[in-house]
Amino acid sequence: MRLATLIALAALAHAEQTAVTVLATTDLHGNLLPIDYVTGKAAPRGLASVATLIRSAEAEAPNHLLIDCGDTIQGTPLEYVYQNFARIFPGVKPLAADPMMLAMNALGYDAMAVGNHEFNFGLHNLEAARNAAKFPWLSANTTGGAHPFAAYIVKTVGGVKVAVIGITTPAVPTWEKPENLGTYRFGSPIDAVRKAVAELRAKERPDLILVAAHSGLGPDEPTENVVAELAAKVEGIDAIVFGHSHRELEGRTIGKTLVVQPKNWGISLARLDFTFERQGSGPWTLKDRRSRLLPVKVETAAAPDIVEIAKPYHEFTERYLNTPVATSAVEQSAALCRVMDCALVDAVERVQLEYATADVSFTALFNPSVKVPKGQVTVRQIAALYPYDNELYAVEGTGKMVKDALENAARFYLTCEGARCGEPPLINRDVIGFNYDMAEGVEYEIDLTRPAGDRVRNLRFHGQPLAPDRKLRIAINNYRAAGSAGYSMFAGAPIVWRSGQEIRDLMVEYYTARKELPASASGNWRVVPELAAKTLAREALAAAGQSANQ
Repeated sequence: MRLATLIALAALAHAEQTAVTVLATTDLHGNLLPIDYVTGKAAPRGLASVATLIRSAEAEAPNHLLIDCGDTIQGTPLEYVYQNFARIFPGVKPLAADPMMLAMNALGYDAMAVGNHEFNFGLHNLEAARNAAKFPWLSANTTGGAHPFAAYIVKTVGGVKVAVIGITTPAVPTWEKPENLGTYRFGSPIDAVRKAVAELRAKERPDLILVAAHSGLGPDEPTENVVAELAAKVEGIDAIVFGHSHRELEGRTIGKTLVVQPKNWGISLARLDFTFERQGSGPWTLKDRRSRLLPVKVETAAAPDIVEIAKPYHEFTERYLNTPVATSAVEQSAALCRVMDCALVDAVERVQLEYATADVSFTALFNPSVKVPKGQVTVRQIAALYPYDNELYAVEGTGKMVKDALENAARFYLTCEGARCGEPPLINRDVIGFNYDMAEGVEYEIDLTRPAGDRVRNLRFHGQPLAPDRKLRIAINNYRAAGSAGYSMFAGAPIVWRSGQEIRDLMVEYYTARKELPASASGNWRVVPELAAKTLAREALAAAGQSANQ
């Protein structure tokens, strides 16, 4: 055997190996405890439960990093109460600091990418949370601001130099009020990451480059969801952990980059394992990478120290949620509210029409699992019906704008013909349910025998056909006013009024004064043909775990 071969074999025999594990969460949205605040019952979710998975994984893998991909300080009644504590509980001593930051500090997070919902409560609240965090908030493509975000961090883990670059969806300004953004500006993630990678290679020479992205995979909504493009176009990224779109991806390779998405609300934890090898004191070489998702299960115990952190916040949240608002003459369920007109959606529409003094109102059903009991209705049911911290806008619009918006919404259904209309599925899984808006103030039909874009029939206003050039005052939330989810017809429309309050708060105010929720729907819209409507009802009930006889 030749000497060179012997030397090579000897070197291989003495190759050093090591492993680095990256653990990641995303879109926690204030889910600290394993609780569904809609029902008040236990649910397999939340950072306290994820904490158990994190600590178990860390015990197995001593060389580890823990990161989050943003949308952390908004989304549950627990965070809402904390963020609005002085208004909800005037004169009561405020709670110490943002509960999510306290819990993440206790778990030893290394970094968090900035999410779009971090801006929802304004810059003062954002900075308060950021100051409470013992880890950096990252966003390479967000510039400006009184306190700029770092583009990346570099940490040595088990002798391996690891870089984490953060990015934020650049669509933030299309949703958020200008005063909540200040002088922050949101640029191209592709350009920002390319620049960060080049800088890291020149200055830090990391062995592993990760991106923590608050942006969906794409290519849908390409200005919002850029991860697939980022993986395909930017050389030198070893892995991307991402969020924003509230979906789940155990692992996929795009180009040379591994992309992974854990489930939102602390429903699962992403684990990425990287194996490195080097010869002597040479550089580490990435030899293998694997990813998996660790789900929170019903039997997953909540970490006691995280539960203790949450305790005072949870107690105040329950006090708020149990506040009586109104009554309902009948028991109501939202299970069918995305396939037929229903009173629970009308309950939102009435509020929007009233406060915006609008001709037409648009809203989605955000949670089809909502149930309202016969009798007393509390803030809990109102918060379940409208869980997001959106404001109400009135815009100047036209009949054409209404028609175009309804056609965009109708993409939620699939086209059918004849007997096919009796066969599920007729719900388009590529359109997220909370992007299906219904309108009040007009009457219309959605004909599923017609192709997408040409389904809205018999569109009428005050009993007369709605002319495309008819001027209308339209009530929509701030996200729709920005043109999100395909509702580009609203983008740029003159905004003639802003509520300055969350729609949920307007609902509490409205029904506290009127004492009763609507018990029946106005019946202003329907799906045709009737066979398709019946199929959709069966499909919606099956998704809700109910039978058609209920």
